[in-house]
Amino acid sequence: MSARRRRIAAAALAAVAAMTLAACSGGGSQQASQAPQTVVPPAASEFWVDPASEAAKQVEQWRKDGRVADAAELEKIARQPVARWIGSEGNTTTEVKGIVGEAKQAGRTPVLVAYNIPNRDCGQYSSGGADNDDAYRDFVQQMADGLGGTKAVVILEPDALAQTLTKCEGQGEQGDREGLLAGAVKTLKGAGGEVYIDAGNPGFVTDTGQLADGLRKAGVDDAAGFALNVSNFQRNDAVESYGKKVSDQLGGKKFVIDTSRNGNGSYNGPEQPTWCNPPGRALGTPPTRHTGDSRVAAYLWVKEPGDSDGNCRGSPAAGDFMPDYALGLAKATKSS
Repeated sequence: MSARRRRIAAAALAAVAAMTLAACSGGGSQQASQAPQTVVPPAASEFWVDPASEAAKQVEQWRKDGRVADAAELEKIARQPVARWIGSEGNTTTEVKGIVGEAKQAGRTPVLVAYNIPNRDCGQYSSGGADNDDAYRDFVQQMADGLGGTKAVVILEPDALAQTLTKCEGQGEQGDREGLLAGAVKTLKGAGGEVYIDAGNPGFVTDTGQLADGLRKAGVDDAAGFALNVSNFQRNDAVESYGKKVSDQLGGKKFVIDTSRNGNGSYNGPEQPTWCNPPGRALGTPPTRHTGDSRVAAYLWVKEPGDSDGNCRGSPAAGDFMPDYALGLAKATKSS
């Protein structure tokens, strides 16, 4: 996700200039032109809302272009807290420090995604990651240095564990990923992270016993819990049922659910792959700790609605923001 990483690195250089434009939620850019001139009011939430997100900037552009109705629809995304994905491009410590600093100024909790495991995405749509295990450990330490004891929710390595358990669809074991993840849990937890190890979704690893065993090896006992449905579209009820089966085998461990794009559930049409920028999807439950279930620690928007899943259906590279796709998600979502 190099395009996403470049945007994040630019946004995290300094908070001062952007905070003058967005006093309610802090800022994310050293260059005032990168932040929206008209502040999109953040939704009431514990979690930090980036005032210079891609959605917020698109809202401002559409307002300037006279697309007022579309801008209003896109505010359904721009007003909500969305996780920031952290890779190895740029200075990781500076990047993370900037984000947590802005969130602290706003009195909110940032949500971060550590996404830099070696052979990330098994070399597929979101290929990349650290060059080797030692480089990954360095990355994790740099991220921890950026946290510096500040509270933050951290989603640890989307798909990494599930891909290892399924042998990357025949590509073989991915080294000692469980060991790397377990080390990352301890390091990030020690720096203030509320860490959730990504565990895929109900359609990824269907053997919940196998998944629970993998989570144990990956350090779930030291973590706050595990994460489900990241960048996927399965409905809350299906994910919660699956999560509880896994949790039952982990002593009642809590989990979080990515609800960013699951409002209409999974895509069941003929176009493949079904998980890559499928049509007709909608935004899901807004981020909150109030889930109504003691084992569901939070609903989060981990995937930024509108960010591409990869080069499919004529879409740009993974991580690139697609305004029209984001607009479609917003229009398909009923206002709360």
